[in-house]
Amino acid sequence: MSRAQQPSRRTVLAAAVVAAVASGTMPAAAATASASAGPGTAVAPGRPVDYHAWTSYSDWRGGTTEGVRAVPGPRPGAEIGAAAGRTDYTDPHTGRTATWEYARWTSPVHRLAVPATEVVASWNAHTPEGTWLQVELRGTYSDGTDTPWYVMGRWAAGDQDIKRTSVDDQTDGRSTIWTDTFAVDDASTGLRLASYRLRLTLYRTPGTRLTPTVWRLGAMGSDIPDRFTVPASAPALSGELAVPRYSQEIHKGQYPQYDNGGEAWCSPTSSQMIIEYWGGWLTAEQLSWVDPSYADPQVDHAARYTYDHQYEGCGNWPFNAAYAATFDGIQAVVTRLASLTDLETLVAAGIPAITSQSFLATELTGAGYGTSGHLMTVIGFTADGDVIANDPASPSDEAVRRVYRRREFENIWLRTKRYDANGKVRSGTGGVCYLYFPARPTARQSKALAAVGVC
Repeated sequence: MSRAQQPSRRTVLAAAVVAAVASGTMPAAAATASASAGPGTAVAPGRPVDYHAWTSYSDWRGGTTEGVRAVPGPRPGAEIGAAAGRTDYTDPHTGRTATWEYARWTSPVHRLAVPATEVVASWNAHTPEGTWLQVELRGTYSDGTDTPWYVMGRWAAGDQDIKRTSVDDQTDGRSTIWTDTFAVDDASTGLRLASYRLRLTLYRTPGTRLTPTVWRLGAMGSDIPDRFTVPASAPALSGELAVPRYSQEIHKGQYPQYDNGGEAWCSPTSSQMIIEYWGGWLTAEQLSWVDPSYADPQVDHAARYTYDHQYEGCGNWPFNAAYAATFDGIQAVVTRLASLTDLETLVAAGIPAITSQSFLATELTGAGYGTSGHLMTVIGFTADGDVIANDPASPSDEAVRRVYRRREFENIWLRTKRYDANGKVRSGTGGVCYLYFPARPTARQSKALAAVGVC
């Protein structure tokens, strides 16, 4: 529920939704899952999502380079080879101005298989102290005109050099950046983003040999049709993954500077569950800053290191994925999925998923609350096809495991518009999902990820 208190930051395409209504144009060892009928592994035809990433040595050698070098090896990446120049950066959250050396890499143009109304970038990187990075996006609209370069995030794994931040007030009058999401302002006009490039700028303390290393840089473009309801999928899997359980609610009131715990921490709490599922553990030294009287200090740590100082919350989607990828052996993306069949495909391969949804208390039986934005972790399916979720909006760790009715869960997660308690039309997330998985996935995991459009 990290976005519930600031709904204006996630009202993507809200004006178009209202207009449409008005006009009537409406790890394997931890896995215990077994497929009863075996979810399909072929990519669904007409998938309205295009996730693309640059990850290989040849990828990093492509594009346009200004001082960035490609690094080969088992996990290829991009890092500073020679500084292309120096620049001053005034941190808007501290007021401190510092000089940084930088190098820059610009991707080749990626033409979207699905001309998009929305794009979300995400990245996996190592930023040692004294370094940070910036990700930008520039696209070409379906009418052939270009967007400006939009900043999609300024990020560091730590918070000593800069305060990681999204950038508000970016628009060209046709599209806008909403925290972490590029969105066409009025999708009803038919305008779409046809292609894009990503620009990666790496920064370091001048005169040092320090460098960030980026292993994955990508973006998810999508054009999800406006809908209050979605088609039902048939159950295809029975099984459950052994994912740790953490409650966000037991942290209520902790660390106001990181949005005060409780309902604001659903995203980092969900992230921490899956990070630990994949073997990502924090040391006592890393947790030493947390009040020793607090239970589950790793959740406090996740909140601090996913916190977006502009958004003033822990719900920035790419920042959560980037945090997960700071743990050895884990990579992470933000994407959209098309159905619960996609989730079954992943769970069958031992991959849990974090889903984003919004709903009234009456729309999800057994939840006991309503929300304008909430993250939870899907860990399996019952014999009847109902969803087994680790829901951090629970009063205790022991109460986190929930079973939600399949049809209800599928609808609240995949729809793009809904009614709030006052009967007003609001936006839905349209199947947004964080996927965290091994840096070296098994053949079965790779096949499952490819089936849902991630490679």
